[in-house]
Parts: sequence; structure tokens; C-alpha cells
Amino acid sequence: MGSGFETIRLLGDGVELIDQRLLPGRLEYIHTRDWRELVQAIKGMAIRGAPALGVAAAFALVLAAREGAAGVSGSRAAGPEGGAGGGPAPAEPSARAAVEAAVREAAQAVRASRPTARNLFWAVERMLRAAEAFAEPSAAGLVRRLEAEAQAVLEEDVAGNRRIGEFGRDLISDGDGVLTHCNAGALATGGYGTALGVIRAAFEQGKRFRVFVDETRPLLQGARLTAWELVQEGIPAILITDNMAAHFMAQGAIDLAVVGADRIAANGDTANKIGTYGVAVLAREHGIPFYVAAPFSTVDLSLKSGREIVIEERGPEEVTTVAGCQVAPTGVLVHNPAFDVTPARYISAIITDRGLVRPPLGENLKRLAQAG
Repeated sequence: MGSGFETIRLLGDGVELIDQRLLPGRLEYIHTRDWRELVQAIKGMAIRGAPALGVAAAFALVLAAREGAAGVSGSRAAGPEGGAGGGPAPAEPSARAAVEAAVREAAQAVRASRPTARNLFWAVERMLRAAEAFAEPSAAGLVRRLEAEAQAVLEEDVAGNRRIGEFGRDLISDGDGVLTHCNAGALATGGYGTALGVIRAAFEQGKRFRVFVDETRPLLQGARLTAWELVQEGIPAILITDNMAAHFMAQGAIDLAVVGADRIAANGDTANKIGTYGVAVLAREHGIPFYVAAPFSTVDLSLKSGREIVIEERGPEEVTTVAGCQVAPTGVLVHNPAFDVTPARYISAIITDRGLVRPPLGENLKRLAQAG
């Protein structure tokens, strides 16, 4: 069992990804050969979710490398005066330099696209290290090396998500009500999912339970994406508005909450979709465990606490309109932070691909990092 679709994939002639802005109404794919278009897809939320953004970042650098190599090949064919074969071919080190320059340019643009998602930066750093470590002078060889590294980012993410599911599935029991916020499923990752990976794995064990899906304003990733994934899988799902969570907790309908993460600081403070902090506070008030599920690549040990996490501010139109319909008066001032930070003290455990991390989160995250 698992998602019956591929969120994003690297092809010989480009990158293909689901346009998540169109779900649940239409399942359509974007196909691009241009890394700039892929960066725009990241900025525009055609693809989102920290692990998926890491994969997209790696793929963007591959497209840049291919472009750099193609540009050198084109200049060779045209010659210095533009005529076919009009001059000597550039030396191979120059061809490699062109590929490296294109990758660095793309890396800078990718880093600037979404500031909160740790996996995006992690993937860029990993790809740049792979390029630097490639000792051969061949430009074509460097492109192939980056293609292999990017594909490894994708495959490792899917495998890691399945481990997250295995580590977290025993936290869910038969008959439970499980609350999740935003979308941390296959659409937000390379495949299978983090928070939804835990839910999927428990369902695959034969457990039967209900998933309460927060709609997740302002872009409704819960209503549009998480609910869609669960319906596709046949997992019982109940869609609620964000401000209903406290009601259902008070009624005893919710037994635990599990969410994803976009960045985790060294002390265990966690940034996730706006509204997550409120869910954690409500869970504490009602004595409900609150779990965070994320690959270890989401952990940023360079940040002491969540106060150092950069929170992305998005455009006001995401709040003032819903599905293209204006729901607020023209001229009203809007704040639209895309994420908030849940302090570590509200988190019962972090479910990672390396194992379950329980409090004290800071100490145990550091220990797991050293062991890994």
C-alpha cells in the first residue's frame, strides 16, 4: 500500500511534477526542462512540503547542470563567429566550469525561493558537495554524477518515510481518532509521507481508526490534499475546519495528533504550517499526545532554538481570496506567515527515519545526529 502516484520525478528530458494547486479537482502534471520554471513552481506552491522541496531543489540543480553542458555544446557547434564548426572546441575544463557556474546560479535561486523549509537547503548543500567531490574534468560526467545524486535524494526520502511509518505506527491504536494538520503525505515528500506515512503504516497493520483532517487555512492543504490522499487510500477521514479541533478534543474524539515539520531546531522546537502551534497547545490542554514526523534531514542543528527559524511571509491574496473568490474587503491589511513554531515542551516525540526521539528532545536529537 502507498500512494498510487509520483509527486515528482526526474526524466531524461526534464522534470515532471504534480501541480498541487489543481487538486483535488484535477490531477495534472507540469513538465519542464528549465530550472527557472521549477523554481517558480516551488515559489508558487505547485510543489510544497519540506521533503518534496528537497527533491525539487536537487532536480533543479540537475536541470541547471544539463543547461550548462548544452550551452557549451551549442557554442562548440556554432563556433566563435556563429558559423557551424567555425572554431576550435573549448577545452573540457571550460565545459566543466560552465556546468559548475550554472549549478551555482541555480543554487542561489533555489535557496531564495522558500526560506523556512530546511530540506530545500539541505538538498542544495548535498548537491554542491557532490559536485565539488567529483574529481574528473568531464562536464558530461559531472552532469551524470548530479543526476545520480538527485535520484538518490528522492529514493532515500521514500525509504526514510517508510521507516518513519514503521517507527511511528505503534503510536496509533485500533479505534483511535488521529488529528493531522496541513499535508504531510506523499504529496509533501518523495513518496509515502511523514505524518501520513505513520497513518498509512498503522492502517497497513490492519488497525482501524479515524483521521480528523484540519482544513488548514489559508491554502487548504488539509482539505484539498490530505483528504484527497486519504480518500484515495480508503482510510476513513473526517474533514473539519481549523477552529473545530478544540471541540472534538473536548468531546474525546481525538486521541493523538501527528503532524509534519519544515525545520527542527537543535532544542526540538519545530516549524510547521501555520496553525500547528495552536494544535499543540490544545493537545496539551486536553492531555493528548502531540507527535511530529520528519526525516532527520529536516533537523537543523545550527539553530539553537525555534526563535532563529526564518518564517516565510506570503502574499495577502492567499488570505483575502479562496479559490479565486474574494472573501475580504479590498484594502484591508493582511499578515500571512506560512509557518509557526511549536516549542519543544509541547512535543511528545519526534518520529524520524532514524528512530523515535523523546524528551529531552535537544539532548536526544544531538545523540542521534552523532550516532548517524
